[in-house]
Amino acid sequence: MPYISFLILIPIVTALVALFIPTRYKFIFSWLALAATILQLVFCVGMIVHFQPGEGLQLVERHSWISLTLNNWGRLQAEYLVALDGLSLPLVVLSVVIMLIATISSWHIAKSRKGYFILLLILNAAIIGSFCALDFLLFYVFFEFMLLPMFFLIGMWGGPRREYASVKFFLYTLLGSIFILIVMIGLYLSVQSPESTDEVVHTFNVLHMQQAKNFIAGSLLDFAGAGNWRLWAFALLFIGFAIKVPVVPFHTWLPDAHVEAPTPISVILAGLLLKVGAYGILRFVYPVFPDAAIYFSDWVAGMGVVSIIYGAFNALASKDLKRLIAYSSVSHMGFVLLGIASATTEGIAGAIYQMVSHGIISAMLFLIAGVVYDRTHDRLIENYSGLALKMKYYTSFTVIAFFASLGLPGFSGFIGEVLILFGAFQSNAINSLVPLWMPLVATLGLLLGAAYFLWTLQRMFFGPFSIRANFTELTDLNAREYLMLLPLALLTLLFGILPQLLLDFINPFAATFTSTWFLFSTNATP
Repeated sequence: MPYISFLILIPIVTALVALFIPTRYKFIFSWLALAATILQLVFCVGMIVHFQPGEGLQLVERHSWISLTLNNWGRLQAEYLVALDGLSLPLVVLSVVIMLIATISSWHIAKSRKGYFILLLILNAAIIGSFCALDFLLFYVFFEFMLLPMFFLIGMWGGPRREYASVKFFLYTLLGSIFILIVMIGLYLSVQSPESTDEVVHTFNVLHMQQAKNFIAGSLLDFAGAGNWRLWAFALLFIGFAIKVPVVPFHTWLPDAHVEAPTPISVILAGLLLKVGAYGILRFVYPVFPDAAIYFSDWVAGMGVVSIIYGAFNALASKDLKRLIAYSSVSHMGFVLLGIASATTEGIAGAIYQMVSHGIISAMLFLIAGVVYDRTHDRLIENYSGLALKMKYYTSFTVIAFFASLGLPGFSGFIGEVLILFGAFQSNAINSLVPLWMPLVATLGLLLGAAYFLWTLQRMFFGPFSIRANFTELTDLNAREYLMLLPLALLTLLFGILPQLLLDFINPFAATFTSTWFLFSTNATP
């Protein structure tokens, strides 16, 4: 059964159906989106059942898509090539869960419901496709299809400064897309399909790009004698994805986008879109340019450490609750970059684990910020005190989310960060890619994370009850809010107590990644 194609087509077909439904039936659009995501979840269960950890790429679907003869340029070949492995499966399942939560969170959207849910469904399909595509051109199409829905969802349904935030998001992401496009074209011209016989057949197949023998001798990005061009290509491709992660100094679009985006879009942005950037580095940047990755390893790890510390200090100084959570995301995604830079099995496994964990926890954090904002239309931390006296269940979920995010043992955040730090410390002895002082400095980020979350918890939830004028009465969580927060809380506890449930899928990929990566990197050194 073509599980992946069904996952991609379900939201697309649903969006097409919604397109022909009159706008006056405004409540049907949310039910259609909900039905689509629930159906996707059913297919995800089937994928998990059929997936065999340690068996490499599975559920592969391969069909010819584009085939053009370009005279002296050879033949252009692009495929509909999608598959799952230990990297993509956890992220696909995470995507479906987060999109389901975001759909429920969108239930109260009143403005242009038809357009909102159609854009949400298109975004859903684009995210799933990005995590499954193994043809670079196909990936790029899905990657670009994420840009426009997010631009409109922030720009039309966001806060007072939504136009500024959406344009800033669009320009940053577009710049990254241009960098990715340049390198993709260079790789296409440099790589030939090993399946070709008489004529040169250029390919976008990323699996072919990961094998040195498939690079055309004398081409721009050939391993032999083209080291400088490969360094430039690595830098451009890395920056293109780093903007999406985002890492310092490419992060400035994120706080504005989060502050102005409606709560469901913040959930998707933090829970999924940031992961696409890290996924791109793991799927395309490091496997295709391992020689350049070794050359730039200090810089990549250093950017991760700077993001950890810089994001944490900015979170500590933030007065707006959503801005605090946004900067905490910069800090936590810095750990992901540090784990990738280590190129150790533990570091890679920890990076993927952290991506999934942060997706769950950040979604929960933004939902928590949305709960109080829906009641008071205020996010300033200083305007709240003693919320625990009025909102006991809300406080309980907040404590779980804050403790999970600061990396307390028993929660999923602890597992990912410990694996990353362990891999980074090991890297100094195994491959010398990450200097010993970097993971030492990164541990300061854990202390700062505890500081800004515990300080926020103390200021907002404890002490005498106090709140801004005109909002003296607060209601606790309603049924819809329970339905959103409870699954996320259970997941972060489940993966914190039983991490092997996730590591059984991740570890084989991490081990294969590091072994083949080092084997490939020995073919050339710039």
